[in-house]
Amino acid sequence: MFKDATSTEIENIMQNAWKAFHLYRKFSLTQRADFMRTIAIELDSCGDALIQTAMAETNLPEARLRGERARTIFQLNSYAEACEKGSWLNACIDTAIPDKTPPKPDIRKMLVPLGPVVVFGASNFPFAYSTAGGDTACVFAAGCPVILKAHPAHAQTSNLVATAILLAADKCQMPKGIFTHVYGASFEVGKNLVSHPYTKAVAFTGSYLGGTQLFDWGNQRKEPIPVFAEMGSINPIFLLPEKLKSAANEIAMMCAGSITMGVGQFCTNPGLIIGIEGDALQTFIHDLGKAIQKIEPSSMLHNGIVNAYKKNKDNALLQEDVHLVAESETMVLENQGLPTIATASGQTFLNNPVLHQEVFGPYSIVIRCKDMKEMIEVAESLEGQLSATFMATENEVKDNTELVETVKNICGRFILNNVPTGVEVCLSMHHGGPFPATTDNRFSSVGADGIKRFARPIAFQNWSNNLLPDELKNENTFGIWRTVNNEFTKDPI
Repeated sequence: MFKDATSTEIENIMQNAWKAFHLYRKFSLTQRADFMRTIAIELDSCGDALIQTAMAETNLPEARLRGERARTIFQLNSYAEACEKGSWLNACIDTAIPDKTPPKPDIRKMLVPLGPVVVFGASNFPFAYSTAGGDTACVFAAGCPVILKAHPAHAQTSNLVATAILLAADKCQMPKGIFTHVYGASFEVGKNLVSHPYTKAVAFTGSYLGGTQLFDWGNQRKEPIPVFAEMGSINPIFLLPEKLKSAANEIAMMCAGSITMGVGQFCTNPGLIIGIEGDALQTFIHDLGKAIQKIEPSSMLHNGIVNAYKKNKDNALLQEDVHLVAESETMVLENQGLPTIATASGQTFLNNPVLHQEVFGPYSIVIRCKDMKEMIEVAESLEGQLSATFMATENEVKDNTELVETVKNICGRFILNNVPTGVEVCLSMHHGGPFPATTDNRFSSVGADGIKRFARPIAFQNWSNNLLPDELKNENTFGIWRTVNNEFTKDPI
């Protein structure tokens, strides 16, 4: 039904996006926000037809998809509000001091849009991280056009959402080229989009291989561009003995639910659990295994993910000194992911890099360390993660500063006595982390702070007030927060 975009079509798309950029970047924050709110209305108006289409393409249940669409609508509205308030612009003003030696000029700085952005839809979130998802919302808020590369696994769903965006664009009188929906199953389409000189940034949520390939293409250009790729992680959970002794069963139940949530198809799925040998850890492993046995397998997104899960899980279980703890007792069907728990010693984990790799699906491995020293060694051996979790008492956190600092150094979100699945959409959320979790751990792909990915700073020196952008003028007619002579204020100058 859908054909790959040709190089000629991509050239026309990028020409239109470039023209749209020069118009849209001048739109006020309120105009951008109204556009985003209109998209949210149109997305909601798609009704059951959109949900049913997504169910057919992704195997995701109706309740999950309704919740995800509601989250996507919330993202559009909340990022619109943040866009309008303008704090993300980081407007800074230092007024002139002419009698200083040498004279200090008037300097005013703010963020301005980068240009057309290519957004790649994610396979595991057909709404929230795809066509009208968080990246698209951030790009529009920043003042940039979106070229959306649909994920082939839910192309029809993506097309329906794209239609809603285009209806909103028409109603809000947006320039032609503000949004384009591109289909492409081949790598060439993605490469042509990233390599085009009018592309100024890329947003991606997906695999390590896919993200690093886009990153390489972005950096091999004559003009390198930022590629914001979120590539998943194993999100380690550290079990400290005192906490585990008092709550082994409770923690096991929390972990079982988190490991199997969404059939383990979340980038925050806890694929690694690390504890210290002892009775409490053995109780935890036993209780976790019993819980996993009772969880019924569910359908995964598509055959490609099912096959990769089976292959990677089986490979992990075949490694020397890795032992199966438990798997679901319910017979698994062809397209389902079998919930599975394995275990290995700390030394086995340290000696085998295969065990460090993500197994995307309802699988986790419990690592049994000899003591705190080995737990720290395991933590030091880990690569960058989106999240890391401590199950610990306050005293254990205070008494283990070396472990705390080691783990803090590898993650973007540090959780205490909770699970990593469930990413709150708010300004304080950081959904990012050191490589290979992401290609740029300074930025978040969740929350309005993500708008900053698609803007760059520019300083205006010695410009008269009437020539400055409205956001930097003395009057502050938009009432945004600005740092004026080192004070955070909404007051005019």
